[in-house]
Amino acid sequence: MIFRKTISLTLAILSTIVFKSGVMAQSPGHPHLISEQITAGYFPLVNETGSSLVWLSENEWPGVRLAVGSFLKDIQAVTGKTAVLAASPKSKRLVIVGTLGKNPVIDKMVKNGQLNVNGVAGKWESYVIQAVNRPFPGVDQALVIAGSDKRGTIFGVYDLSAQIGVSPWYWWADVPPAHKKAIYVNPLKHTDGSPAVKYRGIFINDEAPAFSGWAREKFGGINHLVYERMFELILRLKGNYLWPAMWGSAFNDDDMQNPVLADEYGVVMGTSHHEPMDRAQQEWKKYGKGEWNYENNKEVLQSFWRQGIENMGTKETVVTIGMRGDGDKPMTEGSNIALLENIVKDQRNIIGEVLKKSPESVPQMWALYKEVQDYYDKGMRVPDDVTLLLCDDNWGNIRKLPSLTSKPRKGGYGIYYHFDYVGGPRNYKWLNTNTISKTWEQMHLAYTYNARQIWVVNVGDLKPMEYPISFFLDYAWNPEKWSASNLGSYAQQWAAQQFGTQYASQIAGMLTRYTRYNARCKPELLNQNTYSFSNYNEFGRVVSDYSNLLAEAEQINTVIGSEYKDAYFELVLHPIQACANLNEMYFEAAKNKFYAQSGNSTATDQAAANVKKLFDRDQEISDYYNTKLANGKWNHMMDQTHIGYVSWFDPKTNKMPELFKAGAGLDSLHKSTDAPSGLNLQVGSGQKSGFIAIEAEHYNRALPSGNVTWVVIPDFGNTISGVTPWPVTAPRLTPGGTSSHLEYDVNLTDTGKVAITCFISPTLDFKNGNGLYYAVSIDDEQPQRVNIAPKVDSRDWSETVSNNIRKLTTIHHISHAGKHTIKYWMVDPAVVLERVVLNTGGLKPSYLGPPDSGKRTDR
Repeated sequence: MIFRKTISLTLAILSTIVFKSGVMAQSPGHPHLISEQITAGYFPLVNETGSSLVWLSENEWPGVRLAVGSFLKDIQAVTGKTAVLAASPKSKRLVIVGTLGKNPVIDKMVKNGQLNVNGVAGKWESYVIQAVNRPFPGVDQALVIAGSDKRGTIFGVYDLSAQIGVSPWYWWADVPPAHKKAIYVNPLKHTDGSPAVKYRGIFINDEAPAFSGWAREKFGGINHLVYERMFELILRLKGNYLWPAMWGSAFNDDDMQNPVLADEYGVVMGTSHHEPMDRAQQEWKKYGKGEWNYENNKEVLQSFWRQGIENMGTKETVVTIGMRGDGDKPMTEGSNIALLENIVKDQRNIIGEVLKKSPESVPQMWALYKEVQDYYDKGMRVPDDVTLLLCDDNWGNIRKLPSLTSKPRKGGYGIYYHFDYVGGPRNYKWLNTNTISKTWEQMHLAYTYNARQIWVVNVGDLKPMEYPISFFLDYAWNPEKWSASNLGSYAQQWAAQQFGTQYASQIAGMLTRYTRYNARCKPELLNQNTYSFSNYNEFGRVVSDYSNLLAEAEQINTVIGSEYKDAYFELVLHPIQACANLNEMYFEAAKNKFYAQSGNSTATDQAAANVKKLFDRDQEISDYYNTKLANGKWNHMMDQTHIGYVSWFDPKTNKMPELFKAGAGLDSLHKSTDAPSGLNLQVGSGQKSGFIAIEAEHYNRALPSGNVTWVVIPDFGNTISGVTPWPVTAPRLTPGGTSSHLEYDVNLTDTGKVAITCFISPTLDFKNGNGLYYAVSIDDEQPQRVNIAPKVDSRDWSETVSNNIRKLTTIHHISHAGKHTIKYWMVDPAVVLERVVLNTGGLKPSYLGPPDSGKRTDR
């Protein structure tokens, strides 16, 4: 780092702080770049006399000009002072924005050694923000935002926008700007490096009825007016990639301004995993002739695809290649690898012929989605420059990752991930059910196993996925910044960015809890039988969790500033309110059934009345979101049905749970289940319960082996956390002896058989080997190896993802009463343990398992 002699010792010391926080610049709530007080050497972006002028070269990228236009509006929104463009670079104080090689003034400062672009020049999407004193005659101080390329410059501009107090979600979530009387910018070099993942974006999908209904009412359809807002959001979040809406929509054909503006803004476009050659499925429905079958309709399909590449031209695009069946379905029975490889070969020939360049120079991706991965596993290959887009199972569990020993591909690997899905075992579209801890755990795997070329996530209607979208794109920029230990810090910084610091800690806690509660069981899967009504007061405890959370959220709503009310409802209060109400409704339905069976007419009728009231309340909450919130700005965004599913697809309307009358001759509400036979269990003061339940993080000892240790992932899974061996690249271990394991001490008062159930996160065998294993033993017995990985789309998998857990049981023999040690052994990395339950004959059925038997404090 080069310091000018004019910089004081104080600023030199400050440089250390800025350098350390530089990698935090893109993080929500980053506080170190801006001051509201006059500080020696700081650049006065806005002071009592007004705003500094902003200058751009005539040669600058259109997207940079658009970003600067937004920046000028941001300054006015924050300070009330008008900011304008300068006609020339001549002013006592001046903001100079430009891309290296496109701005002669910036290039001259670099040449003269006035602007340090080391680590920026020649990098992908990198930028520097730095003040330069007396860069040329007539200018006392210039604040320079210089990018390595067009998006680097754009990201630098939007980074400063976020620093002065404008959230990326200012429009999409009605987050108000911070208010400042003055803005002074730290003069020292500030950069955020280059993104770790090259293409980082979102997929608008499953967008009917909510997003499509909203766009139709507010914009006349899903057109460029909607997409301009979306392009800006993606860039403010430091994303760069979009798969557009495709349910009844065709981005390139519906509105000819769509692709033109995407390219001007600087957003890289693509099409979804089953829409090759930059043409939407809807375009085939409109223009296609004959079958979507390459064997029978080759010439027509080639012509159709050629037109897609001609329409694309030089606009920045990652071209989807390959072919699935029409309508995102598998290819016809009998489709073979040779045919599919020939399709790819012909598609690449079209790309080369139309663009008159080598197809190797055009970014392309092949999505290994569902059965397409089977083709790859059976030997199908595409050229080395094509990105292999690996996929999750549609439920947030990555199916396949490259081997650490594989030869690197020129095109690299990517990930297609899901926050929303339409399909089995159940649609989940209504509300956010995604924890950032789960997203972190899976995307950390992707990054560590070198899937770093493309990350794209299905976000459904975009709203209400604001929080996980932010994390997904932030993590894609710099995965090294976020670890299991500081995810809570991310939540607090994000909350502070949207709502200020006063209540950020409480709001962060609420975001974390509501997403964890919602992830236990998707709302669309929830019903009156999900949680046990009678065992462990499980349903009551779940409803109590939500009720306490709702009380906290409503209390903050009474004290938070009025300017935050709409954003707070959208991002915090609504998902808590809606899901607290939904869980209580099903709890009352369970009461109704229980009391009807018991013959208690009064309680039965009261529970039925409560169900009806809560069912109506659900509609009232949605109606408020649609018609009252932000003066009806988001009408239709809460049109998605979510009550009354009987299969994987949406019911046409919400349907109230079935209600009963007392004495109706109902079957037993809960049936007993067999359990290992009979031992007594002594816990603590001697209370006998027939089981011990232990949260994974409450181990007595975590024993490492070699370089393998153990990491707690807070707020993970169905209860409180998960524990996993570390690093995730560790080789398979043979369990036993001194190999890495967790130990849980228990006391038993009898001998005989016991069952140990390990509650495991639904991780898949992403190595595509012979499974993913852990092992378990009691004391010094031989560890029993257990495979956790179900086959995707099997009944076992369906149950696992529906329940957000896999419960795996082993049988063990106790030879003597007294103290024993349960040993949970690492076999494979990336297996996440959430709970251990030892059953001596008294365990009763429940969804989450019994409450923890007592937190260990001696580890």
